[in-house]
Amino acid sequence: MKNIKLIIVCIITACVTFTSCDDVLDTTALDAFGEDLVYNDPDQVERLVYSAYNSTESWGLNKTIWWSRRYNLEAGSFEAKFNFRDLDRLRLRGNGWNSLNMGDFGNKWRDYYQFIREINEFLDRIDNSGAMQENPDKVNSLKAEMKFLRANIYSKLIALHGGVPLLDKALGLNDEFNIPRNTYEECVDFIVAELNEVATVLPATRDAAEFGRATALAALAVKSRTLLYAASKLHDPSTEPSGPMYDYTKATKWQDAANAAKEVIDMVGDRDLIAVNSAEDYRKLFLEANQDILFARPFGEFYDFGLDVNSLPNQTQAPSGYGGWALSSPTHNFALEFNMADGTTTNDATYDPANPNDNREMRYYANLNYQGAIFRGRAVDYALDVNEVNDGLDSPRGLGNVLHSSKTGYNIRKFQDESVGLTDLSPSRPYILYRLAEIYLNYAEANAELGNDAIARTYLNRVSTRALQPEITSSGDALKEAIKRERRIELCFERHNFFDERRWMNPGNLGFDIKGLKWTKDAGGNLVHEEYTVINRPWFNKHYYLPIPQLEIDKAPALIQNDGY
Repeated sequence: MKNIKLIIVCIITACVTFTSCDDVLDTTALDAFGEDLVYNDPDQVERLVYSAYNSTESWGLNKTIWWSRRYNLEAGSFEAKFNFRDLDRLRLRGNGWNSLNMGDFGNKWRDYYQFIREINEFLDRIDNSGAMQENPDKVNSLKAEMKFLRANIYSKLIALHGGVPLLDKALGLNDEFNIPRNTYEECVDFIVAELNEVATVLPATRDAAEFGRATALAALAVKSRTLLYAASKLHDPSTEPSGPMYDYTKATKWQDAANAAKEVIDMVGDRDLIAVNSAEDYRKLFLEANQDILFARPFGEFYDFGLDVNSLPNQTQAPSGYGGWALSSPTHNFALEFNMADGTTTNDATYDPANPNDNREMRYYANLNYQGAIFRGRAVDYALDVNEVNDGLDSPRGLGNVLHSSKTGYNIRKFQDESVGLTDLSPSRPYILYRLAEIYLNYAEANAELGNDAIARTYLNRVSTRALQPEITSSGDALKEAIKRERRIELCFERHNFFDERRWMNPGNLGFDIKGLKWTKDAGGNLVHEEYTVINRPWFNKHYYLPIPQLEIDKAPALIQNDGY
């Protein structure tokens, strides 16, 4: 409610942007006339909806914390680690999370529920508003957008915490605030019902001027991911932790997940993904709007941080010698997941550990910066010279802030727009939230679990062969593992792996010795490297879920804390 009021006052006083108003306006000056003025005008109501889109994710994990405005969940996954000073920003080491300290996950619960409160306030008022009477078609579509955004928030909350309180109206002063958690299954049912409803109201697609706004395709994509997660091992009643806050008991769960993905597939005409011929072609898929993107955040006027360029990956993830901050360093463990060009793996004889960057699959070159990669006009060079004469520009004795030099010998290249400078803007570069390749992999995984191997292979290969890999022919458990590997590679650095490894209950990729490559130039100028342990990331079973923040339990004792906290 507070933020909605702020926006209303901003409209009345003709502020240029929403975000600047938070610091300068006195919220106590608001009166009922101001709110009525906004809710009587369909165009002003639309601007309230724009604000709610900041509930979706962006390049940063947590916009309320400086560091985590500039890196994301990759740093807490199998994919990467937080690089600067080896800081444990996500509190995955030591004793792990507790209800008072979740590292850079702090405030996520609070912020998500703030958006839910604002959306509920909107939904409580909109049906009887002057705007609805004036233009019901437009305002009903805006109402569907708000319901979509609320369902998307709940989908993220249950992925982090399990069952959460379902609030579908704004609470008044006389309402009961000591609200218990709904079960995980109740939450999934609510999300699915809301998404089914709005999918019948929202447009199937939008034109370029409205890129980034909700569509029926976006709603069905959220449903697909939600049901895939619910069907997974983590939520099976036979696994631990178990109980109403975690379990999904429906016997049809994998068929429901398959059907949800198929709805999206049918809506797009069951077509192939956009074809690419090179790593450069592949990289461009993440730099501009295209038909494979189902929902994304475009960088622009209503983006979380206005036009704060150093929240974008060009600077935050580029190697240190270019002036980058290299905040998330991909692990060598993850780099080994990339196949060879001929489809063999790094466990096969085709992989040469002495030349780890040779003959790898196309996405290795598209997604990673590595020793010798040509990036922004020169070769990336992490190597230290034993004579201390010709140290690499990206090494711990190189250019820039050397504390940002990669500890693992890798940096993220995916999302880098090399057509502009490190601190220049990329017009409307999207942060992709849902895309068609994910849906094909969702469908493949659900069908593999149902024993429909032929269907699973078809849609797995839609993704893998687009990446110039040979067709996968495996069946059974080997096929399931191939689908997992494909998700790790195709969806890397897009906030998937943090949740995938958890829902698959794969502790070996959750707690492990994080490996890196240490490069040196010997006395003859020859490059050599050694694999070493950068740091150990332990695993705690309690880390399948975040705790409920203690502050929230203190306010609402009916909230049940998650296991292990």
